[in-house]
Amino acid sequence: MADGVKVFSGRYEMVRQVARGGMADVYLARDLLLDRPVALKVLFRELSIDPAFVERFRREAQAAANLTHPSIVAVYDWGEEDGTYFIVMEYVDGRSLSTVLREDGALSPERAAAIGADVAGALAFAHRSGVVHRDVKPGNVLLDTVGHVKVADFGIARAINTEENLTQAGTVMGTATYFSPEQAQGHQVDQRSDVYSLGVVLYELVTGRPPFVGDNPVAIAYQHVRQDPVPPRDVNPAIPEPLEHIVLRAMAKDPAARYASADELRNDLLRFRQGRAVTATAPPPTMAVPTVAAAPVAPATASTTAVPRTRAVVEEPMADPHPPRRTGAYLALLFSLLGVLALLMFLLARSLGVVGGGDTGALVVVPTVVGDEAGKARETLRGFGFEVKDEVETNTADVGTVFKQVPEANTRLAQGETVTIYISKGESGIGVPDVVGELQDEGRRALERAGFEVRVENRTDRQVAAGTIVSQEPPGGGTAPEGSEVTIAVSSGKPAVQVPDVTNMDTAEASNRLGQEGFKTAVKREPSDDVEEGRVIRTDPAAGADAPLGSTVTMTVSSGPAEPEEVTVPDTVGMSEEEARNALTSAGFKVRSQDTLATSQDQDGKVLDQSPRGGRSAPKGSTVTIIIGRQATN
Repeated sequence: MADGVKVFSGRYEMVRQVARGGMADVYLARDLLLDRPVALKVLFRELSIDPAFVERFRREAQAAANLTHPSIVAVYDWGEEDGTYFIVMEYVDGRSLSTVLREDGALSPERAAAIGADVAGALAFAHRSGVVHRDVKPGNVLLDTVGHVKVADFGIARAINTEENLTQAGTVMGTATYFSPEQAQGHQVDQRSDVYSLGVVLYELVTGRPPFVGDNPVAIAYQHVRQDPVPPRDVNPAIPEPLEHIVLRAMAKDPAARYASADELRNDLLRFRQGRAVTATAPPPTMAVPTVAAAPVAPATASTTAVPRTRAVVEEPMADPHPPRRTGAYLALLFSLLGVLALLMFLLARSLGVVGGGDTGALVVVPTVVGDEAGKARETLRGFGFEVKDEVETNTADVGTVFKQVPEANTRLAQGETVTIYISKGESGIGVPDVVGELQDEGRRALERAGFEVRVENRTDRQVAAGTIVSQEPPGGGTAPEGSEVTIAVSSGKPAVQVPDVTNMDTAEASNRLGQEGFKTAVKREPSDDVEEGRVIRTDPAAGADAPLGSTVTMTVSSGPAEPEEVTVPDTVGMSEEEARNALTSAGFKVRSQDTLATSQDQDGKVLDQSPRGGRSAPKGSTVTIIIGRQATN
C-alpha cells in the first residue's frame, strides 16, 4: 500500500467505490501491470470467514471466466488479500439498466426489445456453456456509453451439471422481484428460470414498473407462484400486442409453457423488431404452479421470520378440508410443530456458533490441515475465521507441507484465535531459488547454479507471455536435497485457435459463434451491394486463419447498399444525338432517346430537350432522356 492507496496482489490499485451488492463491494481500480481500468469486486470481510461463501465466490470467478462473449462482462483474475477475497472484472463505463429505468422511466418497445434480445443472446451463450445466471435483473445489465449491452454478476450462477450443490435444499438465491416460480419455492432451476426473469425485466422496461410488488420478499415471491401479472398493455396501452405476447409467454408460471431457451426468446424479439409475425400468442389465464406439500406460508401482507442462509422460500398453502370441526386439533398440532422447528433451529444455530451455548461462546471446530500444502492450509484456516502462524522446521514430510498443527484438528476454538501450522523444510537440504516470473533460460541457470537438476514442462497460459516460468515444484523459498529435481512449468502462451467462417451470419449470431471459440469481437461497418444489411462481409483475421485464444476478431458488417453518387447532368440541348450520347455516358449516365417533330430543318437530328435538364444533379448511373427533332418525310 502506497500513500494510503490499497493495492491488491501488488497489481490492482483501488480508485473509488462504484457499487455495493448483496455480498461484495465493487470498486473502480487500475491494473498497474496492463495500465487499464478494471472493476474490483471485494467480498465482505465478515463473509470471508465463511467457507461456504468463499467457495461460492470462487465458483463465481471460475464460471464467469470461462464465458467469453461480447455481451458478458469479462472476468480477468481472482485472489485473496489479507483474508479478503476479490475478483477482477472488465470495467464497463456506463449505466446499469436499473439506473436507466430510475432516471428515464419506461423505454420504447423497440429499445426494450433490442436490449432484451442482446441479454437473451448472452444468456443463451452461458446456457450452452452449462451456466444458469439465476439473478437476471436490471441491476445486472449494463449499458456502456455507446449503448452496448453487458450482462454482469454471475455471482450466484452455478454449473448446471455440477454434482456438488452449494445451495442446500430449500435455500433460494436471487432477487425476489425477478424470481421464477421454481426459484421462489426452492426447486431445481434450469435455463428456463433465466427466461422467466428476463421476461420480468422486459415487463418492467416497457411499463416502468415490475409486475409484482409487496412489503417483503416472501410476499413478492408468493405472487410469482400464485398470481397472474397485470397485462402490460393494461399498464401502458402503447405497447404493441405482439410484444405483450412475448413478455407473457416468457413469464409463464409453468416452465414448459415458456420459451424453451433464451435463443427462442431472442429470435421472437428480433422478429418483433423486424415487423415480422412472432411465435408467441395471447396466453390463457395462468394457473398457479403446483407445489409439494409443505408448511403453510403467510399471505402477501404477513411478515415472516428469516431462516439463516435462506432469503425466501414460498410454498403453496395447504387447504384445510375440515375447517370448523377440527380447528382446535389443527392449531395444537401446528403449535407443536412450530415448537419443534424452533428447537431444531436453536440447536443448529448453536452448533454453528451463531448463538452461545452456556460458557462455550461462539466456538468453531478446527479443521485438519496436516498433510496439506502450506498455502492451502492457510486458506482453509482463514476461511474458518482463524489467524494463522507459520513455523518452519526440519521434518521427514514433503517440503512445504504441514506436518503438525496446534491446536489439533476437531478442537473447538473461538474465531479470531490463532492456529499454528508447522511446515516441513525437509530432512536437510539447500535453499530453492524462486524463479517464477523469470524467462526459462534465466530460471534454469539459477536453479542449476544452486545445485539442482531441472525438468521443463510446457503449459498453455492465457495471461503469461510465452517463455516465462509460471510455477515451480518444489516452490521457491523452501529447501530441497542437493542434486534433486526441480520442475518448472513454462508458458507456451495463448493457444492458437482457427477463426470460424461467420460470413453472411447476422451480427449477434456471428458474435456467439466467435465467442464459443474463445474470441472477443469488434465490429466495423461498410456498405455492400452484395451482402444484406446487418450481416458479416468478412473478418480480420480471416476465416480459417489461426489466432490466439482470447484475441479480438474484427467483423466487417454490411450497412446496406452504398448511397449513389450525385453528379451534374451535362446540358446537351442543341447537340446531335451522337454528341449528346457521348457527353452523357462520359458523365456516367445511361441514355434514352425519344423523337419529336422538328419545326425547321436546323432542328433535324438535334437535341431539342432533355430530362433531367442540364446543370441539375442526379444519381450517377441513372437514365437521362433526350428529345431528338425529326423532320417529317413525304
